[in-house]
Amino acid sequence: MQTASVKWIGAQQFVATGPSGHAITMDSDRESNKAPGPMEMVLLALGACTATDVVSILQKKRQELESLEIICSGERAKEPPTVWTKLEILYRLRGRLDDAAVKHAIQLSEDKYCSVAAMLKKTATVSWRYEILPADPSTIQGHL
Repeated sequence: MQTASVKWIGAQQFVATGPSGHAITMDSDRESNKAPGPMEMVLLALGACTATDVVSILQKKRQELESLEIICSGERAKEPPTVWTKLEILYRLRGRLDDAAVKHAIQLSEDKYCSVAAMLKKTATVSWRYEILPADPSTIQGHL
C-alpha cells in the first residue's frame, strides 16, 4: 500500500509528502492563495497523467513531437461535496504529427491508461479535444 502524509503548517496551508518522498505545499484558502489547493491539484494531476500517456504513445509511434500543452478546465458541484462534475481537456501539440496517431494516443489515454481520468469519470463528464500546431521551422531538417 502506498502512503502519503499531510502536515498542517498554519492557517489553511499544508505540506503533503507522497510515496516518492517529494513534498508539495498546498493552500486551501483561495484568498491567501499561496499555493495550489487540493481540488486544483486534482486538475493538475489529470493533466500530468494524460500528458505522460500521450507523450509515451506518440514516441512509440515515432511521431516528431516538439511540444505539448494540456489545458484542463472544469466545473464543480454547487453543493458539498463539491466534486468535479464537468471536465474539458484541450491538448495543444506541436510538431510533425500524424492526425490519426494523435487521435489514437489521446483515445488510449482516455479509455485505457489515465488512472486519474478513470477516477474522475465516476463523478464528471470528461471531454477531450486537440489542436495540432505546425512544426517550428527551425527544427525541420531538410536537404538541398
